[in-house]
Amino acid sequence: MAKKGKFDYFEAFSALSSLAIQEADLLVNTIENYTTPEDVQKIMSKAHSIEHSGDDLSHRIMDKVAVDFITPIEREDIIRLTTYLDDIIDYIEDVFQRFYMYNVQEIHPEALQFARIILKSATALNDAMQDFRNFKKSKAFVQYIVDVNTYEEEADDLLMKVIRTLYKDHLDDPMYVARWSQIFDRMEKCADACEHASDVMGSIMITNG
Repeated sequence: MAKKGKFDYFEAFSALSSLAIQEADLLVNTIENYTTPEDVQKIMSKAHSIEHSGDDLSHRIMDKVAVDFITPIEREDIIRLTTYLDDIIDYIEDVFQRFYMYNVQEIHPEALQFARIILKSATALNDAMQDFRNFKKSKAFVQYIVDVNTYEEEADDLLMKVIRTLYKDHLDDPMYVARWSQIFDRMEKCADACEHASDVMGSIMITNG
C-alpha cells in the first residue's frame, strides 16, 4: 500500500485497466445489440466518457512521474505502461467511431468474436494488474501475462481469416471490403495494445525477479 499522501502508481494502473474492461464490455454489448449507426452515435458519448477518464488518469500519472524523486519502477516503464493502457481505451473508442463514420448498417458476423477476444484480453490484463504490485508472491501473475499473449494470437489469426474472406467473397462490393478491413484492423490494434502492456509488465517481472 502506498504511503499516505503519496501517489499510488499501481492503483492508477489498475484504474486504467478497469476502464479498458468497461470500454471493451460496452463494445461487446453494442455489437450484440447492434441496430443502426445513429444508435451507435448515442452510445459514443458513453464510450468517450470512459476514454476521457482514461486520458485524465494518464495525464496524472505522467505529471507525477515527471516530478517524483523516487518511483516504484523505472520511469521509462511507467511511461510505456501508461501509454499502452491508454491506447487500449483509445483504440476501442475508435471502433465505435468507425461504426458511425462508415455508416455500418449491418454488423459483420465475425465482429462479435473479435470484440469478445478484446474483452478477454483486457480482463486478463486487469487480472495481472491486480497482482502487479506483489508479482513476486503471486502464483497466477505469469499465467495472466501468458493469457494476454494467447488472446493476441487469436486476434491475429482471426484478422487474417476475416481479411482473406473479405477479399475472396466480397470483391463485388469494394466499399464493404474497405469498411470492414479498417474496422477489423482497428480491433486487432486493441488486442495488440493489451499485449504491449502485458509485455512491459513481463519485462519488469524479469528485471526485478
